Amino acid sequence: MTERTAAEAEAGPAPVAAAVAPDAAAAAPVPPLPPLPPTSRPPRRVLRAVARWTVAALVLGGLGAGSAYAITSQERTDVPGLATGSDGRWGFPRLSLPALPPGAPRPFTEGNTAEVHHADLRGLLLPAPAGATADKKLTGGWISTERFVSEYERSSRADIAAELKEAPLRHIAARGWTMPDGTSSRVYLLQFNSAGYADAFHDDRYGGTATAGDPLAGAAQVELDESWSGGGKVEHTASYVAVEPKPFGAAQVRQAYLVAGDTVALVVQSRRGAGGTPSVPFHQTVILQNQLLG
Repeated sequence: MTERTAAEAEAGPAPVAAAVAPDAAAAAPVPPLPPLPPTSRPPRRVLRAVARWTVAALVLGGLGAGSAYAITSQERTDVPGLATGSDGRWGFPRLSLPALPPGAPRPFTEGNTAEVHHADLRGLLLPAPAGATADKKLTGGWISTERFVSEYERSSRADIAAELKEAPLRHIAARGWTMPDGTSSRVYLLQFNSAGYADAFHDDRYGGTATAGDPLAGAAQVELDESWSGGGKVEHTASYVAVEPKPFGAAQVRQAYLVAGDTVALVVQSRRGAGGTPSVPFHQTVILQNQLLG
């Protein structure tokens, strides 16, 4: 990924290349790593599967698999957030990175040993796509720990809250929306004091089992999403994607954890009905949010 010059930083945020997730190629699940001590730097995780077809119609290169495409760019140059397509993709607005404070480095540059995101975390939240109805409680601002842990089954909430307090957690930003087809989306960004703390929290709570850790409310069982191929990979970040298997209840839940430096993201989507929650827009959401964090 090409770093921005000082002149470019003064000129404002650089736009992020949009992506849409592969829907067909399956990848072997990434084995979990043991917890890290809070003061250590995180290991470089490598997502195992890459997409195979080059999308010639889009400049700056793309990765794809099966019938869906994943578009990524090291330069993060001007590519709009893909319009809704016949395969179920959503039309996200053009994405751009928020401006950094004067003299602040990007999270994965030399010298930023704690891999801190110095930009306003709220500016790194994925915006809602076209046609979405905004969640009045998750508007893209700061939220409380209590609101975040409410995503989980009651039996896990106290333990998660206690660990976030001990971590220590700096703050949480969140945004939610609902699409016309009833698909509900919620994105949470949890920022810690360093990458070591973020890795330790993720690995302790979610990295040690094949069931994606603490169960989300309404999804007592989840399994690794075999349709996820790791498309749209961003260097230095990792993604862990899971889905509630059949038979599910009134709504199927899809979830993903992203780890990027000092920040852990949780992406949750669900939709009521026998057809479940579609994978294409979920994977697209995960890829775009990962690009903003990377």
